[in-house]
Amino acid sequence: MKLFFSPTSPYVRKCLVTAMELGLTDRIELLLGKASPVLPDTAIAEHNPLGKVPTLITDDGQALYDSRVICEYLDHLAGGQLFPKGPARWQALTLQALGDGLLDASLLARYEEALRPEALRWSDWRQGQLDKVRRALQALESGSPALDQQVHIGTLTIGCALWYIDLRFSELAWRDSHPKLAAWQATFGQRASMKAEWSLP
Repeated sequence: MKLFFSPTSPYVRKCLVTAMELGLTDRIELLLGKASPVLPDTAIAEHNPLGKVPTLITDDGQALYDSRVICEYLDHLAGGQLFPKGPARWQALTLQALGDGLLDASLLARYEEALRPEALRWSDWRQGQLDKVRRALQALESGSPALDQQVHIGTLTIGCALWYIDLRFSELAWRDSHPKLAAWQATFGQRASMKAEWSLP
């Protein structure tokens, strides 16, 4: 398998964390992806019309995207370990959705600051996205939805979202006002998959 890769993409990280938890890392070759909201990577666009990372090319040549599809495909290859059955499935998928939404808002705020020309930046837009981040963090702190140390697609996604906030928004100092979430991350973040770093060979 081949995965279009960017070292700072939290969605790529989510896929690689999933692969590591499933013991599939050695089956994935990383391909440099230079995806951008304004300058699409033509190499990615040949496989994914959205031109985004992550895009996975399976062993039989099928292109899969986005991270939700890729992670479920990897879980399928490994016999189904990270997507619970029964009522627990909905809890895991809800956590995944919250984590993905947290990342969506974080990325939009990041793009507004890092990519948009200064004269065109809209501070209210960026603040609105960061408000979504704060509400998501508060929901996790209050336990709605519930967060525990189980390893499934929901907790892995939340772990990757917190990694990205630390990477790009350290000024939020989220641990200071979210002690329960900080305690969860301090434990869950010790997993080898959470601590791993990936780069091109």
